[in-house]
Amino acid sequence: MQLDREQVLNVLGNIIEPDLKKDIVSLNFVEELIINENAIQLTVNISNPALHAKKRMQEAIKFNLERTFGEDIKLSCEIKGLSATESKAHRKILPEVKHIIAIASGKGGVGKSTVTANLAGGLAKKGFKVGIVDADIYGPSMPTMFDVVNERPSMIDVDGTPKINPVMSYGIKILSIGFFTEQNNAVIWRGPMAAKAMTQMFTDAYWGELDYLLIDLPPGTGDIHLSLVQTVPLDGAVIVSTPQEVALADARKGVNMFKLEGINVPIVGLVENMAWFTPEELPENKYYIFGRDGAKNLAEGLNVPFLGHIPLVQGVRESGDVGKPAVFQENSITSKAFDELAEKFIQELNLLKFKKH
Repeated sequence: MQLDREQVLNVLGNIIEPDLKKDIVSLNFVEELIINENAIQLTVNISNPALHAKKRMQEAIKFNLERTFGEDIKLSCEIKGLSATESKAHRKILPEVKHIIAIASGKGGVGKSTVTANLAGGLAKKGFKVGIVDADIYGPSMPTMFDVVNERPSMIDVDGTPKINPVMSYGIKILSIGFFTEQNNAVIWRGPMAAKAMTQMFTDAYWGELDYLLIDLPPGTGDIHLSLVQTVPLDGAVIVSTPQEVALADARKGVNMFKLEGINVPIVGLVENMAWFTPEELPENKYYIFGRDGAKNLAEGLNVPFLGHIPLVQGVRESGDVGKPAVFQENSITSKAFDELAEKFIQELNLLKFKKH
């Protein structure tokens, strides 16, 4: 049986790219197509780099071609995940957001949410348009940290479609699962439910134009993290750790997760939180109660950038509790540390973009 190129493309034109809702031919995702008698060799791109997504696309192509041309055709099919830059050119989700960054930690209790809130504040102080997705669905803390616990997102009409309008605080757009649950009630969700709730904060919300969207992830490496990578093309990840060994072991896992072949998200850098204790009345004193330079040394060992030390100061906790991130407490030890973190973050992210090109 002599196969015809036009016939093969007609069949492939019936296969829909699940994330972009268009067929793979009109998206120009059929990168290579070689036909030799009854043999078909093709390479197809897909926006979702996860292994299971590639496998599903491969199965769909095989099923459709064999149904049309018979099971005796010889098929060689390679599925390639688009890079974050290529995917962004095609994506419908968050088209007006320039940089989407995940803030992660291998374990809980290292101050990841505090770093997210204050990095966002540092960027906003520099005049950037910033948003935060509080995807830490089992312990959402952004409503407390930004003093918006009693706020609720409004709805906004965008081209005839109702969308969630994020809450605004200190010039930062915020969406948190905490806005949709009672503060004193435990959120008990299975993985798929949690993943769906997180996804809706991207797909059903109107973020508008942003320079940076920071995503405060739950601690660890699980379903939520995989769902995020499958939903949103991340430009990078920041890993937060404290200096002690038990936290560093988990931070290493976090870095390795983002480097996996099916995920492949670049690491913007590591942040060492609670690097030392400084009493506010003795600002020159440093007590290394959790060890010294652990995250800095880990960054060097893993060959990823180190973004800076954040001291353990009582004012950081107090600022978070009263809903005014410490970065906005001018001329304090911590506001200086978070300002420097924001500066280093911008530098390293720009370097990442330069390396890509």
